[in-house]
Amino acid sequence: SPSPVSPVLTPTPPPRRARVRYPAMVDVGKWPLFTLLGAQEVSRIRQACVFGTSANEAIYITQDDEVFVFGLNCSNCLGTGDSQSTMVPKKLDFLRGKKVVSLSYGSGPHVLLAAEGGELFAWGHNGYSQLGNGTTNQGVSPILVSTNLQNKKITQVACGSHHSLALTHDGEVFAWGYNNCGQVGSGATANQPTPRRVTNCLQGKVVMGIACGQTSSMAVLDNGEVFGWGYNGNGQLGVGNNGNQLTPCRLAALQGLCVLQIASGYAHSLALTDEGLLYAWGANTYGQLGTGNKSNQLSPVHIMAEKESRIVEIAACHSTHTSACKTQSGQVYMWGQCRGQSIVLPHLTHFSCTDDVFACFATPSVMWRLLSMEHDDFLTVAQSLRKEFDSPETADLKFSVDGKYIHVHKAVLKIRCEHFRSMFQSHWTEDMKEVIEIDQFSYPVYRSFLEFLYTDNVDLPPEDACWTWPHPTENRLKRLCQHIIKRGITVENAFSLLSAAVRYDAEDLEEFCFKFCVNHLTAVTQTAAFWQIDGNMLKEFICRASRCGSFKN
Repeated sequence: SPSPVSPVLTPTPPPRRARVRYPAMVDVGKWPLFTLLGAQEVSRIRQACVFGTSANEAIYITQDDEVFVFGLNCSNCLGTGDSQSTMVPKKLDFLRGKKVVSLSYGSGPHVLLAAEGGELFAWGHNGYSQLGNGTTNQGVSPILVSTNLQNKKITQVACGSHHSLALTHDGEVFAWGYNNCGQVGSGATANQPTPRRVTNCLQGKVVMGIACGQTSSMAVLDNGEVFGWGYNGNGQLGVGNNGNQLTPCRLAALQGLCVLQIASGYAHSLALTDEGLLYAWGANTYGQLGTGNKSNQLSPVHIMAEKESRIVEIAACHSTHTSACKTQSGQVYMWGQCRGQSIVLPHLTHFSCTDDVFACFATPSVMWRLLSMEHDDFLTVAQSLRKEFDSPETADLKFSVDGKYIHVHKAVLKIRCEHFRSMFQSHWTEDMKEVIEIDQFSYPVYRSFLEFLYTDNVDLPPEDACWTWPHPTENRLKRLCQHIIKRGITVENAFSLLSAAVRYDAEDLEEFCFKFCVNHLTAVTQTAAFWQIDGNMLKEFICRASRCGSFKN
């Protein structure tokens, strides 16, 4: 899997420690920006990231390794070569064919991208040399960062607000950019214009992962030790005090624990051990530590100790004050600043992945990591059912309607519909048939009805939607059809729809159609549907309309 977007670290553990991987289905549509794309365009996405001060910029990579960007383009962070914003995705031809293994963004904003071949690319804001090319000129398009990185293969990148980190295949950390608090780990506070290896306490050690807060940096070693450097005013380095650290300093409080993951928020940090234990420290103004109060912590505090299921993933992002985690049983918790509220204890959500927490509750709703879509590798039960509707390869029954076949599965029909449960579990003649003839409904209507049983969706014109009501299915189908009818009512079909609503005792819909007819009375009475109605219903309508004052003049 590609490395997460800064500042969350998912290090590769040493061989002696096995770790289970948990695939997550991700829906990019939960990020408003991606609603600009059509379904076909979305289906081509393999990786994606939303960033920006208002979650108003995005980058995505297709199945063909083409890189697209769209959004505001603040500080040229889209890398398109110009400063224009765009609602329509633009292709970054310079990165075409480059398989992305890690992507990160700073809040300047600037962007770092590591390709499968180990190359490092950067673009966007560069006022503090955070692009690493030795200048402070904005990067209007991706540039190859190479100074001091020749023959180095970059495997992970991380961005703070205006500084950058890169991790090599050999476990070395390089840093550059803004250094007012020591966040590049050089021992001084002068800005670093090009990548420089972070040494001191990391000399001779193998780093497995990196992460950044706004103005702080962290690294985890192959033996599970954690180091931090940079700004520490809120205790986000976890070293027991709130003094800045100009070189890497080990978190002594975690000695004896083997850390697998570490995450940095705006000014707080989370760590996950190989035993599934979660520790938090740093700023706590919004309850982002999950301790039950809003007091900052200068050293790691064990949280969620009472939860029975071990934790397998943690999430935070340097643009937000939000925290999240996922347990081995699949439960997702969130805490901190959630849609403006301060949640001081981990709150159990109905989400299936931590990404959804940031899509729906973080401010801004940026992504905490580079998302990876798993279209074909992993499908939910609902997605699998939808995929198998009308599939001749797996079906065990066919309906014949208007000379056309609709392929279905008896088990699904029995589970979803009382009518079919009776049909296939009693002595109905249909239970013995491989093909069942249907003559009371048209092909589009009956196919739509069956598709509803697989997808919970109905796609019919309002006139046809009426005919799905006689089916002895659950009320949800009826409600969906009524919704279709309300959206599609016109002067021409209003009286026909009113007649159907009366016929099938749909009181709410009947009232809706009646009001529509009264409000457009003159036009409705000129339609063919009005003149084809039977006498009794016509009398009833005239009587009811008169009680509403339709004929008072």
